[in-house]
Amino acid sequence: MEDGRRVDIAFVDQGNETKVIETFHAESSNPVELQQAGWQAIMDNFKASTEQN
Repeated sequence: MEDGRRVDIAFVDQGNETKVIETFHAESSNPVELQQAGWQAIMDNFKASTEQN
């Protein structure tokens, strides 16, 4: 990321589905729970977008 933190994303083939595993390194300005909720919202939007296509 621009601030030097890492985000690792793995796409795991599970037959007709793909499991997405996202691991992020938290920053110190916001609570970890808030950051997790933000990343989960991104993943939920991604899921919704892929299901539409």
